[in-house]
Amino acid sequence: MNWILILIIILLSLLMLIFIRLPVAFAFLAINIVFTFLLWNGQQGLMLFVASIKDSLAQFSLVPIPLFILMGELMFHTGIATKLINTLDKWFGKIPGRLSLLAVGAGTMLSTLTASTMATTAMLGSTLLPEMREKDYDKSISMGPILASGGLAIMIPPSALGVLLASLGKISVGDFLIAIIIPGLLMALSFFVYIVIVTLIRPNIAPQYSLEQPSLKEKITDTIKYILPLSLIIFLVIGSIFLGIASPTESAAMGAFGSLILAFAYRKMTLEVLVKAVKSTLELTTMILMIVAGSAIFGQILSFSGVTRNLVNVVNNIEYSSIVIILVMLLIVLFMGTFMESLSIMMIVVPMYIPIVEALNADTLWFAVLLLIAIEVGQITPPFGMGLFVMKGVAPKDINMKDIYIAAVPYIVIIIALILVLVMVPGLVTWLPNIMRT
Repeated sequence: MNWILILIIILLSLLMLIFIRLPVAFAFLAINIVFTFLLWNGQQGLMLFVASIKDSLAQFSLVPIPLFILMGELMFHTGIATKLINTLDKWFGKIPGRLSLLAVGAGTMLSTLTASTMATTAMLGSTLLPEMREKDYDKSISMGPILASGGLAIMIPPSALGVLLASLGKISVGDFLIAIIIPGLLMALSFFVYIVIVTLIRPNIAPQYSLEQPSLKEKITDTIKYILPLSLIIFLVIGSIFLGIASPTESAAMGAFGSLILAFAYRKMTLEVLVKAVKSTLELTTMILMIVAGSAIFGQILSFSGVTRNLVNVVNNIEYSSIVIILVMLLIVLFMGTFMESLSIMMIVVPMYIPIVEALNADTLWFAVLLLIAIEVGQITPPFGMGLFVMKGVAPKDINMKDIYIAAVPYIVIIIALILVLVMVPGLVTWLPNIMRT
């Protein structure tokens, strides 16, 4: 069978299963079973299928995923993250667009603790959006920063999705987690700058209001109590990897253990909280591991059927530069983000894209970071970005999906502009990993 026909059948079958709302992991499982049976000699193919599942999951590099998820779930269910937001709030004062800037600042801090876009968006939306509406903030300047900041959870370590992408792409997890730091911080800084400029040009969209200023002593006390301990956990996770003290797995274990200790120290740990956190962790981890297994077999099917080899040959015969080809690949991901969720996109494109990038002699670490950002945009891209629906779930009833779409657009443009900057200046991605290796 022609490789193009095989690729079309596989992709159309996947899209059909996803559109009928079959969970992503089960959609890939079904496709993999059918095509291993057809292409790998029936029953013998199914035996290879089972062996491939075992081999794909028996990887030490996957261990940080449940630990990072547990770390975030503990922060979410114990309410420690809310204390962080309240403490940051006391430092922002009466600056223009204060609550919108607080959303970005809190989102950046929470990203180092929760590793979950959905959790961060829900937390910021339920905490800050009611106050923004009460203070007559415009809908766009209220919801936009929250949507954008939720995506920072993917771009700032610990990032469970980042670990997954690195594992699927056979890239060093430690290098990848360090490589996304500067792009993630640049993204947050870009959001800050945009909000400041917009609120200065149009002050009516974020009206000033009277605010009781806490004393300096109260600010410092709360900072020591609620931010300093969290900063130590951030160091355990990120600093230990960068300094070469610990592997990503060891740092994830220290981060999860540190979160557990904090929960007990703040007297927020109860049996109910622990059960909720562990249950959510098991659910998410099971889904992700099923996706890892499905993606590995999917990649083998593409390779066995000749799809991967022929795609690489097609790219090698294209006369355009490698940068143009990479931009087209990222553009396809941006388009997929308008109607597919991030895990589906990652499972489909990583097995096909990484061999192509290697054939182009491009830096796979650099490309993987660009790919993660492009996938992250899909979280807030209309009409079906998951972050948009989470926002709708926590927003007041008078806010419709059109309002949410409009609020997301400026931040989508900012993130796409950042992708172009990273394409032109790859050192922004590779600089920190290079320092770590020396």
